[in-house]
This record gives sequence, C-alpha cells and structure tokens, in this order.
Amino acid sequence: MATIDSRSGFCKSNSIFYSKRKLIPLPSNQSLDVTTFISSRPNHGTTAFIDAATGRRLSFSDVWTAVESVALALSAMGIRKDHVVLLLSPNSIFFPIVCLSVMSLGAIITTTNPLNTSREIAKQIADSKPVLVFTIQQLVPKIADSNLPIVLIGEHEQSTISKSAKIVTTLEDMMKKEPSQIRVKDRVTQDDTATLLYSSGTTGASKGVVSSHRNLIAMVETILSRFKLEAGGEQTFICTVPMFHIYGLAVFAMALLALGSTIVILSKFEMDEMFLAIEKYRATYLPLVPPILVAMVNGADQIKRRHDIRTLNSVLCGGAPLSKEVIEGFAEKYPGVGVLQGYGLTESTGIGASTDSPEESRRYGTAGMLSSNMEARIVDPESGGGGLGVNQTGELWLKGPTIMKGYFSNVEATTSTLDSEGWLRTGDLCYIDDDGFIFVVDRLKELIKYKGYQVPPAELEALLLTHPEVADAAVIPFPDKEVGQYPMAYVVRKSGSDVSKSEIMDFIAKQVAPYKKIRRLEFVNSIPKNPSGKILRKDLIKLATSKL
Repeated sequence: MATIDSRSGFCKSNSIFYSKRKLIPLPSNQSLDVTTFISSRPNHGTTAFIDAATGRRLSFSDVWTAVESVALALSAMGIRKDHVVLLLSPNSIFFPIVCLSVMSLGAIITTTNPLNTSREIAKQIADSKPVLVFTIQQLVPKIADSNLPIVLIGEHEQSTISKSAKIVTTLEDMMKKEPSQIRVKDRVTQDDTATLLYSSGTTGASKGVVSSHRNLIAMVETILSRFKLEAGGEQTFICTVPMFHIYGLAVFAMALLALGSTIVILSKFEMDEMFLAIEKYRATYLPLVPPILVAMVNGADQIKRRHDIRTLNSVLCGGAPLSKEVIEGFAEKYPGVGVLQGYGLTESTGIGASTDSPEESRRYGTAGMLSSNMEARIVDPESGGGGLGVNQTGELWLKGPTIMKGYFSNVEATTSTLDSEGWLRTGDLCYIDDDGFIFVVDRLKELIKYKGYQVPPAELEALLLTHPEVADAAVIPFPDKEVGQYPMAYVVRKSGSDVSKSEIMDFIAKQVAPYKKIRRLEFVNSIPKNPSGKILRKDLIKLATSKL
C-alpha cells in the first residue's frame, strides 16, 4: 500500500505528488456538453453580465435564452458537430453567448487576439479551418481576405463595411430567433472537442490546444470549489483579462456563470476605467496579471484619493508568481484585500496550482498548492527520468482531468509534450516544498511574458531573418518592472550593411501585434549557439542583464 506524506502530498513509492485539496467528483454522464453542464447548475444571482461602458445588463435567463436562440440559428445555417467557428472580438457581454452556443452544438470554438495582425490571424485560419467567423465591425478588415462568412457582433454601419466581406447576419438578429426544440442536435460527449485555443506551448510556434468538454467541466468544477471557500452571498467580478485567453475564457465565460456571480466586462483594459467600474458596480473580486498589481501598489495613494474601492475583498493574480515585496506592499497599501494566486497553462485548461486564501499567498513566491484532482511529478530535465522528491528542482509534469487532448493536427508537438500516460511536460523548472507548495524557479520553455501575453522568440527570429540586411538573429526576454519582460533582439548585420536599430525594429512592428514588438536591439558579430545549432539564450540573457 503506497503511503502519501500528508504534509507534502508526496508518495515515495511512485515519486508522485498528490493534491492536498479535497477530491472533486466529476459528472459520470458521458453524454454531457459543457454548456448543458453550466446551464443546469442552480444559481441564486440575478444579473450575469454588465457592460462597463454602456451599463447594459444581461440576466441569467437572458443569457440562456440567447444561447439557445444563437445555437438554433447556427444549426439552421448548417453548423454541425466538429465544425470550427472563429471568434475575433474584444471582451464583450456577447463573448460567452457565442462560445456557449457553438459548444452546445458540439462545434468547436477557436479564439484569437484582436490585436493580432491580418497575417497572424490568416495563419490561424489556415491551420484551424473555421467555417464561420463572429467579429465586430472594426475588425472585419483583418479577415476580409479570408472569404469566410461573417456574423457581426454589436453596432455597425453597413455602408462602411468592405464589399468583399461576406456578412451573413448579425448576432442581434440571431438572438431574436425564438428558441424551440426543433433543431438538429448531434450527440455530444464529454470526450468531444470543445475549444481550440492557440498557445506557444513549450517551444516557439503557435499551436492549437485541443480541449474536450470533460476538460472544461473539470475546470469549472475546480474554480467553483475554489470560490465556494469564500463566496458568501452574491459576488461581483471585474473582467479585465482577455476573454480570448484561457484565463478569461475559463473564468469569465464559463466558471463564474456556473457560480451565479455578476461579471462586469471591460472591452479593453484601462486602469482608470477599471477603478471606475469597481466603484460603480461595487465589485468584490478583481482578477489581474502581475504588472497591474505592481501598478496598483505604486499608484496606491492616487488611486485611493480618486476612487472608492472599499467593496473589493480579493485580487486574483495569474501569469507569474508575485514577490515578497509586491505582496507585502499590496497588503500595506490595501489592508483587507486578499491576494489569491494561480498557475495554469492553456494545455491544462488554466488549472494547475493556486493559493486559495491570503494565508496561503503569504508563502512568498509560490504558485500555490496543486489544484483538486491534479497530480504532479518533478522530473530531471537532463535525463528525463526518475521523479525527484520534496525540495528538489526539476521540470514540473502535471496530470489530471483538465489536461488537453493534444495539439491540433500536430502529432510531433503532442508526443513531445504529452507522454503515453497523459503527463503534461509544463516546461517550467519547479520544486515542491515540505508543505506541498509549488515554486517556479525558471522557464525551460523560451516564452517571453509581456504583460501576461505570450511572445514566442522563434516567431520574431523567423521574421528578423526575412529582413534583407539581417544575417542572423536571436530574441530574448529582457526583465522590466512595469511589464514583466519584453522582447530584446541581438542581430548580426549582413556584410557591408549599415541598417539601423530603429529600421529593424520598425520592420518587425509593422508585422506583429503591439505586445510582440521588439523594444530593445543590439548588434553583435555572431549569435552564440551550441554544437547542434540551438541558440544559447541563457548566454545572451546574461550579457543583456550584466549591464543593468
């Protein structure tokens, strides 16, 4: 009989860390889609979503009537199980309605960042092959060349829309369709694919993460159990994080709807707008990424002078562990507001570890304890063998009901990230302490985290090499207090070239979303590489930070 250490959760006989949180039973009914699962939960709230800019409200019954109507309209348009539907939109009270309608049919929702360029979006369209796009009028030009049928969300001026765009209807018109039982309904099971979200994974190029209805149901259950610890009465959340991202989609389009909370949605992040919304709607929870939390600490006096945010009782922070200085600074400036942290990947449906009370968050630098139903291993990254024990550093592997099915149409990437037993290699160097808390030491993967956005160096390097005067290039994360990290490039010019730094930086800026821009550049004679030709980024990071 294997014995599990009750303090750390570690089992010596198989080198697995088990979650110390209460096991959550998951639905046994296999013929269950995530939309039905969420809609069937009892909720005690009245208002589901509020548009912070206009004040428009949707009640829970408004939401579910709209989901049924849109699903009916999609079905009438021929959308069937396994069809992919693209949602290109900023945060909106309609975002969850589109997602839940699509998934209720067994069709697959794929989202993309509205800041992405036409080129970046075209790449995702070519890979995921959607049959329909939901978008707003302002973003139509980014997909006008795709020749895909378009459903317009929100207000629009027909006269200003490009003639080449194939507008088939509007979401408002779809929502007017009388819900009825007469529609084609394919049998959807928990194993079927529900979402296709793009992530840079543990290497560089963006890949479609295939998540099932079971993954999403398990994610909702985990978040519900987390907030039930604190939720007394109705809670109001401010949605500042992007809904196209797993963090926003999981929490705001699904889990909190199941909790019966009110969600105030900001279409784009602006610090002042966020505080106005907290004040106006008496918000209790504020999810954010570390740079915003740091800005709140630095600007506390001015913020409290201009806004009444006394209703706030918790901030939820994901993206990177917070330092002791930041947590203590926040506690000092905002007494009575707890800090809860979380760790997850798109590949784990946003679930992995969390701190579920301010006491747990005071374990400085931690990503939290393993989420319910989750197991972990710490593996030697060099040998890839043998699970390591308590307080030993290695790559964190995760296993549980929220782990993705794999990468879309990419067997090679799937097999290098998921092993045959379903263990996900996270690409993060971690250790787990005596009390079961996970600490992220470093990234094995090469992603740059700019304000919580993922920037793959390999993508920027490939673009740099298309410049006619660039012979070689490498991109690294450069540390920054305000944004976390930003992309810095080392460039080798072609012989005889006198191309300037700004010319190269502008060349990249024109082709990528603003958060991927190169913000620092140095010319070098050569890029350091290992014998197999892999860029030695650690050497370049050392070089860059030695001048700080």
